[in-house]
Amino acid sequence: MKSALRNLTLLLSLLPLVQVHGRRVRNTESNGISVLGDFNHESSFPRFPETIANVTVTVGRDALLACVVDNLRGFKVAWVRVDTQTILSIHHNVITQNPRISLSYNDHRSWYLHIKNVQEADRGWYMCQVNTDPMRSRQGYLQVVVPPSIVDRETSSDMVVLESTNVSLTCKATGYPEPYVMWRREDGENYRYNGENVNVVDGEVLFITKVSRLHMANYLCIASNGVPPSISKRVQLRVQFPPMLTIPNQLEGAYIGQDVALECHTEAFPTSINYWTTERGDMIISGFDNTIAEPRRKNSDKYEAVSMDSGYKKYMMLKIRNVGPGDFGSYKCVAKNSLGETDGVIKLEEIPAPTTVRTTTHFPTMPPKKKGRGRVGGDRLGRGGGVGGGSDLNRVSSSDKTSDDDSNPEYDYDGEFTLPSNRPPAIQDLPGAFSGSAQLPVPCRFLLIALLVLVCLR
Repeated sequence: MKSALRNLTLLLSLLPLVQVHGRRVRNTESNGISVLGDFNHESSFPRFPETIANVTVTVGRDALLACVVDNLRGFKVAWVRVDTQTILSIHHNVITQNPRISLSYNDHRSWYLHIKNVQEADRGWYMCQVNTDPMRSRQGYLQVVVPPSIVDRETSSDMVVLESTNVSLTCKATGYPEPYVMWRREDGENYRYNGENVNVVDGEVLFITKVSRLHMANYLCIASNGVPPSISKRVQLRVQFPPMLTIPNQLEGAYIGQDVALECHTEAFPTSINYWTTERGDMIISGFDNTIAEPRRKNSDKYEAVSMDSGYKKYMMLKIRNVGPGDFGSYKCVAKNSLGETDGVIKLEEIPAPTTVRTTTHFPTMPPKKKGRGRVGGDRLGRGGGVGGGSDLNRVSSSDKTSDDDSNPEYDYDGEFTLPSNRPPAIQDLPGAFSGSAQLPVPCRFLLIALLVLVCLR
């Protein structure tokens, strides 16, 4: 370090620099430029019109430090690394052997120090100085930030633990500034931690006491320090426990010929082997009829065993189609894994089949029609020529109805009507035996009209 400073002093002393007390002098430099001035006046010296801005850059990128000097005249500018006292450049020449450092300038006023592919070792203070006596300088700070990174060798990997034991997940991260580390579930669900339901736990260590199956999930260790990008690592936590079984309905009823479904819910990790058996202990296989003796057993759609997984939970259902007398009894759902075995019994009992109620609609029947010969009396042709209402001509009861034409008018031939002299008499609508939809059959009506025409001709 000291040798570097001595070299810098030597180099600066070799530069053309003349200092005269209170007198104007001419200093002819090697490039032939003459400098006149009164060095006792402040305005005669170089000055820095602005400070050197501090620079923050992400590791691996390029940095640029700028130094602006007014009234430089014949003086020289140098860049120096302060903490290591390393001379980087003098005027137009790069002194350091670091290939990542270069120099540029503009109009003999702006001097730029370039650092490519910045490393953490480049973090620190940099000085821009002018070789006046006394020396004049400005300093700027180069801040090098590093995005977070997770140290795999010091971070937990996937874990498998027994239920009710304690578990500790660790996550180690580096970066600059020092990263902030937190733990959360990958699915975003809350989980039980120190007696509370939480979503995020701060810190490098996630310690869970008496872990349960509810803690089984993928956990994310997330590290961030304000320098993008943030980083995360997934740790899979698996909790082992023996099978546990629940049955919604332990007693089911069905009648002969009905289809019925038996249900069973299980939980286990590692994943259990699940199956159904009859009360005799025979395993039920989908597509086979266990009610048929073994030598005659054949493929059938009698039974259908359905199983659906959801994590460590499993849903079991046994469908029994067309229940017969041999299907009633007990059925057992069984779950096994390496840590244990459990089962549950469902009893299927016969219930009476629902009765069918039949309703019969009765329609009224038409009674036989009364037929008779009508009598036409001459004494009935007086007073308007009406036909006597006392004759039995085509007398029809109120129950004699036809449905040939419901829109036709209803007639009562026992009433009186007027016969015109030159045409058949008009039929008068009167309420009575033919009211409603009751009418004479078509042949009877034609017969009646014919008789009336004969009466008129006489």
